[in-house]
Amino acid sequence: MNTENILLDEKNMRYNFCPNCGGKLSIKETNSLSQLKCIDCGNIFYQNPAVGVAAILIKDKKVLLGRRNISYSNMWCIPCGYAEYYEDVREAAIREFKEETNLDIKLRDVFNIHSNFHNPAQHTVGIWFMIEEYYGNMKPGDDIDELGFFSTEDIKDKNIELAFPTDNLIILELREKGLID
Repeated sequence: MNTENILLDEKNMRYNFCPNCGGKLSIKETNSLSQLKCIDCGNIFYQNPAVGVAAILIKDKKVLLGRRNISYSNMWCIPCGYAEYYEDVREAAIREFKEETNLDIKLRDVFNIHSNFHNPAQHTVGIWFMIEEYYGNMKPGDDIDELGFFSTEDIKDKNIELAFPTDNLIILELREKGLID
């Protein structure tokens, strides 16, 4: 996605007051970027992206997806979530996958990393890991109410609506690499 079109404005400011002094934040344009700057103390308030993590489980050339039941309700995604401030991204992926599938996993390598701009209020960077091994009895949990393995044809034929555009990119990349049908 072209980031030139993503500028901060009054509608998508997540914060209005400076965490340093409590003064009002205003938008400052710098080097084609928009940033929040305190009008009282001059502190620049950086709105850095949050880190999202996902783990890719493939079985019989199909990818595991979960149907969301809270945010993006009734839409599907590769099991995912946010890394907490104190948490290593690999630990976060293992924890999130366990919360949503009840499976214990061992991660392999990073499959890919993408910036996510689908939510103007929260830019995220997603890291998708491949799963090497998994154990346990799969059952949906946390903000997932159904789990299933899908090929790209299944997704199209069953009108599976994906919650995140980047999951669609990942699924296409998995297919291009011959990992899923």
